[in-house]
Amino acid sequence: MPRPRFILVLLSLAALTIGQGLCVAQAADPPRSPDRIVLAQGGISLNQAIAMVERRFRARVVRSDVRQEGGRTIYVLRLLDDAGNAQVVRVDAQTGSIS
Repeated sequence: MPRPRFILVLLSLAALTIGQGLCVAQAADPPRSPDRIVLAQGGISLNQAIAMVERRFRARVVRSDVRQEGGRTIYVLRLLDDAGNAQVVRVDAQTGSIS
């Protein structure tokens, strides 16, 4: 009959292995929400782009998407101003240029 300590050690190792697998799976998911920092190589983060656009357009970002276009990371930000006007702004993550 197995000893209780041995069973406890096996269960602990199994729990650790499963937990590490979940962490790896979560880390592989692409960040999509604005509260996560997304860094482009040598560029600006999604949070920096949001702050920059909100200041410049005096509007609130209500939705953000991260896209890959032509090998570049583009942040697509949807804005809503106090008057209720909506607009879409695109920010190049590498250069920070707004279009």
